[in-house]
Amino acid sequence: MTKPKYDLENRAFIFAADVRFFCKKLTKSIINIDDIKQVIRSSGSIGANYIEANEPLGVKDFKMRLKIARKEAKETKYWLKLIKTSSEIEDTETIDKLIREADELNKILSSIINKAKG
Repeated sequence: MTKPKYDLENRAFIFAADVRFFCKKLTKSIINIDDIKQVIRSSGSIGANYIEANEPLGVKDFKMRLKIARKEAKETKYWLKLIKTSSEIEDTETIDKLIREADELNKILSSIINKAKG
């Protein structure tokens, strides 16, 4: 039996879309507006940098782009945790799921970086 192909690009896209759907539901306070902007940027940057990594100019470029994607995953987790702490959120299950997914993306990217030659 063959394993299905793992599509990290699609997973990162779905994650960024899920972050956006979640943010649409948040109360638009002065604090939340800036945090929402930050988490939207960083969540989208994970997939964008992963796409760039798949069109590398060389091994160093490949690893650098993956490291940027990993950094953005860590940043997204930070912003999500901050939103969870500072906002009145009824749907804690969704934000906890998003935090776990940001952490999983970070781990996956770390694994790819560690296995990359060069």
